[in-house]
Amino acid sequence: MILSPRLQRLLEPDSADRAAALLRRYFTPRPVGEFTGAHFERLGGGGDRPEIADQFTAEDLIAVSMLSVSVVGDAALEILETRRQRLREMLRAIPTGVALADVSAADLGDAWAVRTLYGELLTIADIGETTATKLLARKRPHLVPILDSVVTRELSIVRGQFWLPLRDWLAADDRANHKHLESLRSQAGLGQDISALRVFDVLTWMTGKGYANTSDQ
Repeated sequence: MILSPRLQRLLEPDSADRAAALLRRYFTPRPVGEFTGAHFERLGGGGDRPEIADQFTAEDLIAVSMLSVSVVGDAALEILETRRQRLREMLRAIPTGVALADVSAADLGDAWAVRTLYGELLTIADIGETTATKLLARKRPHLVPILDSVVTRELSIVRGQFWLPLRDWLAADDRANHKHLESLRSQAGLGQDISALRVFDVLTWMTGKGYANTSDQ
């Protein structure tokens, strides 16, 4: 996985203070309309809480809207009603509490349950790659990363090649990068409900949108 030079610099140990400041800026409550994504994980108590971990709910659809995507009416009905049981069965096949860094590379093949559910979501009209990954990240925040246009540009991602390269990057050198993201989370004063993947996503997004270049963090 190729990180942009500016993101690479931000994720170096000697940039930890700046990275933590960016995380605090993003996750600190602000006036309405600024960084609504700070509410993505925690809205309604979280999408992976035990009682709803294996089903998509209306709260999940609202949560993804915090990340600037909308699930339109027909797609919402497909998820919440028409395919409710099928999607529930697919979610049950995906463990909770497992981090992407702890999954073996061999397990991320075509038979990976995440890929199966991802493919199912893409067959729903008006659900594209970005919305599908945000829905999956809401349900399995420690396992499934978000992929959108900003992340794609910042990481020079080749289409269809994201999960395995990111897993390899996180797991390399005895999970050094995963541990660094957890350290940044702690330094920023965030709870463990904010996954290492989300820390990476936010820092990548903030970098891609130009916030990492500002001095008022």
